[in-house]
Amino acid sequence: MNHDLPSFDDPAREHEWQAQERALQAERLGLDAGADDARVRRYRLLVRTLRKPMPDALPADFAQRMAAQVAAVPARQQATEMHIESTLASTLAAGLLVAGGVVLAIYGNTWQPAFRDLLSASGTPATGWLLALGGCLGASWLLGLWQRHARGRAA
Repeated sequence: MNHDLPSFDDPAREHEWQAQERALQAERLGLDAGADDARVRRYRLLVRTLRKPMPDALPADFAQRMAAQVAAVPARQQATEMHIESTLASTLAAGLLVAGGVVLAIYGNTWQPAFRDLLSASGTPATGWLLALGGCLGASWLLGLWQRHARGRAA
């Protein structure tokens, strides 16, 4: 037994480790595989495979080819894909609004007093946060309108 190798508590793992090491050693020395058992022969095949250099995964002109393929995609197909994405996003937003409405209908009566107290006490930090939220939502909405208008002029 080679004392340089780590030992394992599980005999099966120790046996596997020893088979791997025998296969590695036999491949390094170029020994005949006929004397090995089936497990060592399989590990020797693995050692041989891992020693081979990996083929180049991408050709040298990969970026140029991909750019040409992207440019060749018809604008009509891109428009169709954008329409599908827009439809899915709208469906998701509608589903979230419906879910929010259901939650509000079920639990609204328990939340209403807390919100009434929150809004009636002007000058509380929560009022400032609610105004900031409203301002952010309004600014986002206006920015979206402006971007759509700018895209419409550019097209």
